[in-house]
Amino acid sequence: MACLQSSLDPLVEITVAEDTSRDDQVTVLVSGRPNKEEINRFPQLEKLIIPWAGVPEETFEVLKAKPAIEIHNLHHNAVPVAEYALMLMLAAAKNIIPMDRALRLSNWQLRYETGTASLLTGKTALILGYGHIGRVLAKYLKSFDMNVTATRYSVKFPQAEDRVEVYPANSLRSLLPKTDYLIIALPHTPETDGLIGEPEINLLPPSSILVNIGRGAVVDQGALFHALKTKRIASAGIDVWYNYPKNEESRINTSPADYPFHELENIVISPHRAGGLNTDDTERLRMSHLAILLNAQARGDEMPNRVDRQKGY
Repeated sequence: MACLQSSLDPLVEITVAEDTSRDDQVTVLVSGRPNKEEINRFPQLEKLIIPWAGVPEETFEVLKAKPAIEIHNLHHNAVPVAEYALMLMLAAAKNIIPMDRALRLSNWQLRYETGTASLLTGKTALILGYGHIGRVLAKYLKSFDMNVTATRYSVKFPQAEDRVEVYPANSLRSLLPKTDYLIIALPHTPETDGLIGEPEINLLPPSSILVNIGRGAVVDQGALFHALKTKRIASAGIDVWYNYPKNEESRINTSPADYPFHELENIVISPHRAGGLNTDDTERLRMSHLAILLNAQARGDEMPNRVDRQKGY
């Protein structure tokens, strides 16, 4: 809170959840998953800031009855998520997890096997979702001398941005056969639900690697599992899933998918940590980005990162 307060305009006054004395004066609410009761608590509410990317489904449903309330996101996590995506990509490409497990058992056999790793240099990466995260990731991939392409729903015609060829979303099928690394940085919307299914995976080269740091439902889990199990694609790095714990007790016994991905050697799995939750660096980034939005509101400027209700992001 001290980090946030030091970055705020003097015109901004902050109250915390426990303080109910000023509820009728609150115009901006910062909350991750507010329910109907919490939103109705503030009769003068004009703007809701979700302090990360995306809008929880239950919150979005509540806000359908309140179209005048603007929804805004924070994109402070673009750098941490892009770094994490790169880590998953490298781990999957270099087969590092099986080698680590084997050598812990004094087994050197993988050192002498061929064809267990992939180069990045000279290869083509396709980023689905060229937004805040996609742009940062593209810079990292360029440093490996990769050919970087991307898709974005708002693009109508192919165009070049920062040495990246950005295509309309409907170009996906023509791009997949030329893709060595498919990186998904898309939100989950009706347009992206199941976007990568069996037909799309079958268009990828057999040596390709899939990385998902967007949302699990963008990729059909059955199609992905069978593609990995049959070596239809080489490997994958996944941080976003299909099943999540519903409470604290279920955190130790909730399978992330309906298929046994944990049995596969050619996948790197991670429990939705790309955003760098609970790290000091990420929280400082979150507070500085939040201050930008609140200061804009206090000064009468347009608050950035407004969510398009029609698109859902």
